[in-house]
Amino acid sequence: MIKYAIIVAGGSGTRMGAPMPKQYLLLNDQPVLMHTLRKFAHAEPEVKLILVIPENDFELWGELCDKHNFQIPHHLVAGGKSRFQSVRNGLKAIEGNDGIVAIHDGVRPFVQASVINESYAVAATRGSAIAVIALKDSVRKLLDDGKSVYQERQYFRLVQTPQTFQLAKIKKAFEITELHTFTDDATVYEHQGWQVTLIAGNPENIKLTTPEDMDYASFLLSR
Repeated sequence: MIKYAIIVAGGSGTRMGAPMPKQYLLLNDQPVLMHTLRKFAHAEPEVKLILVIPENDFELWGELCDKHNFQIPHHLVAGGKSRFQSVRNGLKAIEGNDGIVAIHDGVRPFVQASVINESYAVAATRGSAIAVIALKDSVRKLLDDGKSVYQERQYFRLVQTPQTFQLAKIKKAFEITELHTFTDDATVYEHQGWQVTLIAGNPENIKLTTPEDMDYASFLLSR
């Protein structure tokens, strides 16, 4: 079965406060995106990689690939105005409906190979595989009157990527008009009435969003 990976990196990275979008910032002398693409290429050597970035960044990305001698094969696709539209563009770039596709945030370069491998294996049999981790802190729910109530944390999970699906099903799911309730790919899939399957992610697989995240990323690489 053909395995695809759509790496989505369409954000502007305004919360990072950096001179360029966070996906191009250097980690250990290479842009974040290169670390992420390499993780999938090493975990699944036959994977077909699709990188979704703003079309205006194509030239910059080409220059970065030349500068860093980055030669992992991948197909560039122009992103949309939202993450939903960017993922849909990535799905449209895949011919046919046969295979398994992992959808992953470009700024999560610390996903473990074991998580990637399991996501493909589980999605092949169950239809989907969503990486999640358990909460360590206590959880409270905010109410409309300004009060809050305690929640049992064992009933909650933090959602990561990859979110991996049978290609035919996720393509059908993304045919719908975008809704504000679509916070990730799993919610789009779930909108069809299909139950998602959860798998264990890895705690280091954070989404690099703030300068503090970059400091932590540097620590992880040094370790």
